[in-house]
Amino acid sequence: VQPQGSEEAKAFVHALLKRSMPQVDDGTIQDMLTRKAVVLEHYPKKRTKQKRKKTKGFTAKQRRELRLFAIEPEQQRYSIFLPLHELWKQYIRDLCHGLKPDMQPHMIQGKLLKADLHGAVVTVTKSKCPSYVGITGIILQEFKHVFKIITKEDKLKVVPKLNNVFSLEIDGFTSYIYGSKILLRASERSAKKFKLKGTIDL
Repeated sequence: VQPQGSEEAKAFVHALLKRSMPQVDDGTIQDMLTRKAVVLEHYPKKRTKQKRKKTKGFTAKQRRELRLFAIEPEQQRYSIFLPLHELWKQYIRDLCHGLKPDMQPHMIQGKLLKADLHGAVVTVTKSKCPSYVGITGIILQEFKHVFKIITKEDKLKVVPKLNNVFSLEIDGFTSYIYGSKILLRASERSAKKFKLKGTIDL
């Protein structure tokens, strides 16, 4: 940097260099000005990254205590959930592209195994526990190991998946689901690959 000759210019350049290179003394700065060009250095302030706080959801225990998924007795009526069943039927028709008569049964079965079953009308057709056989109703909630079903008699039944076979019918198609093969949450079941092979095990 070459000063223009005025005292103001010299003072400005000196002050600028002093701010830019605070670790260099005045003598060294003057020597640098008289003998060579100066490359001004910039020391940016280090920014401290603020850690984002992850929002924590409720634990399973807290959900139970708050009764977030509880169905109150006054809401346990079959008629209330009939519109949900109609929505489910339309959802399955769209999922299977209309449920045409010429569709292969195994194609429909594969889609039903991955489909959301909330709203489906199911019947327990086989069970190792005879008291479950014949229970028919709309699935209100699906958990990893059980279905919660509301019957036409307005009774809420908790039916385990294990050792039970469920049937569901829509537009003339009847499908059988082995509960022991779907011991998964609904979200996990939608991503699982099922082997469509018959089995005699409950």
